[in-house]
Amino acid sequence: MPIKPLEKSNINKILIRATNWVGDAVMTLPALEAVRENFPSASITLLARPWVAPVFENHPAVNDLIIYPKHKALIKNLSETLRIVRVIRAKRYDLAILFQNAFEAALLAFLGGVKSRLGFDSDGRGLLLTHPIKRSDEIFSVHQVEYYLSVLKAAGLKAESRNPALHIAKKDFIRADDFLKSNGISGNDFLLGLGPGAIFGNAKRWPAERFAKIGDRAADTWNAKVIIMGSKKEQEIGASMASFMRNKPVDFCGKTSLGEAMGIIGRCNLFVTNDSGLMHVAAALGVPTLAIFGSTDNVATGPRGAKTGIIKHDIDCSPCLKPECPTDFKCMLSIEVEEVWNEMEKFLQNRNEPDK
Repeated sequence: MPIKPLEKSNINKILIRATNWVGDAVMTLPALEAVRENFPSASITLLARPWVAPVFENHPAVNDLIIYPKHKALIKNLSETLRIVRVIRAKRYDLAILFQNAFEAALLAFLGGVKSRLGFDSDGRGLLLTHPIKRSDEIFSVHQVEYYLSVLKAAGLKAESRNPALHIAKKDFIRADDFLKSNGISGNDFLLGLGPGAIFGNAKRWPAERFAKIGDRAADTWNAKVIIMGSKKEQEIGASMASFMRNKPVDFCGKTSLGEAMGIIGRCNLFVTNDSGLMHVAAALGVPTLAIFGSTDNVATGPRGAKTGIIKHDIDCSPCLKPECPTDFKCMLSIEVEEVWNEMEKFLQNRNEPDK
């Protein structure tokens, strides 16, 4: 729904509150690029949690990055919030764009004295915004990339649809090469990345033993080097998958920073994954990405890019968007190894084709 347009001539310093999940952060990148295009001479600062900061730290649209840590202790979190408010107030921003929908995001911008505050009026924060956007039912039927672009469109800004594009810091590529070389992987090897995890819950995860089978088949058929990617929370899944394989993979789960993981994934010839943050990372790096979907909605959160593909079966109860399957897990279990392998072979056949 349109709101009063922003007066662009008065905006020289912009604060953007980043989303808190890696996948969501990647899906905001087209909107971030659009902000830069609308305000080419403005200074743009990203306020981000530390675990998503690598998504933005090397982006050409970003001038500054404010890290907003989260602590286990309530008193420490309150102290951190007050510190961030003081930082925002000292910077004297003209505009805050809130891609994160939480009440706290609007409160920080309000208490920080940001003149114009743009975002969805969800979570009871409408009164804290100068440019509150009402969310229509239609906005939930589009891809998340378009969802974030719609924030800008509602304020009368130009926001053309495009695919996310990641910019990796040189240091992370160097570290990635070091990780690979130390594990016997050279630049001449065919590198298959597998992402058997998914933080949201088991309902998003194709079985680890099936990932293991496609890993072994790639090693046997293509002489591929197989790596397993995931966070510390996915170490158990990575270890389980590795235990099922005859050909020993390299398990990087929990052993890299996000930036280093991005650098490693960027070296992959093919990445096969569940619906996860690393799925979006691979797609945004232009890596051929095959995503397996079950409980989640690929229309809203599928990988965006010229070299992406989806495997999903039409099941009556899917997408349920639940972290755990309450029935027979048919949405995932009906997807067989042979079907995934056939799609992988198609990717291999087309890998030398130029980007569309």
